[in-house]
Amino acid sequence: MRAPPQADGRDPKSTRKVIKPATAHRGEVRLIGGLWKRTKLSVADRPGLRPTPDRVRETLFNWLGQDLSGWRVLDAFAGTGALGLEAASRGAVEVLLLERDAVLVDSLLAVKQRLKADAVSVLRTDALSWISRAAPARFELVLLDPPFDAGLAPAAAAAAARLVVPGGFLYVEAGEPLALPPPEHQLHRSLKAGAVHAQLWQRGV
Repeated sequence: MRAPPQADGRDPKSTRKVIKPATAHRGEVRLIGGLWKRTKLSVADRPGLRPTPDRVRETLFNWLGQDLSGWRVLDAFAGTGALGLEAASRGAVEVLLLERDAVLVDSLLAVKQRLKADAVSVLRTDALSWISRAAPARFELVLLDPPFDAGLAPAAAAAAARLVVPGGFLYVEAGEPLALPPPEHQLHRSLKAGAVHAQLWQRGV
């Protein structure tokens, strides 16, 4: 009879580590356009994780235009990274992915390595805290898709508005449309797809 593994994870008859089961996944999404078109991204089974539907992402980047060359982009509640990676796939020169869930951060770092995405940076942090400390007028595009049940969209949009350069865009995805516009922004486009309310705001020049 074989002895059980030791407490440190090593098999007593070898030095091999016992491999822990991989994080459960509940499907995948695909990038829609650009350099990494059709690339698959795994959707981890994590609380509050709800990737932006393909139709909504496609519409958003139709609104923005397919070429984002030179843009600086913040994806503040990155999750799978689908929104920020779509921007990088279309030529954004800097894409910062913020995510506080350690499992999702590891997944984002693995995707960055797999795609050799030098323009993409991943930071484990609380998005609202980071936004409150960040320098103003830094990004051409800020993407906000917080967990719907957390009710963070209004506060996040109000705080993130100052990070957008004049003429730049702030995208907000939530279970309800914003009741008040973000400071110095006007509504540029909007749609409703099922439970998703998507709004693209533009900062005045």
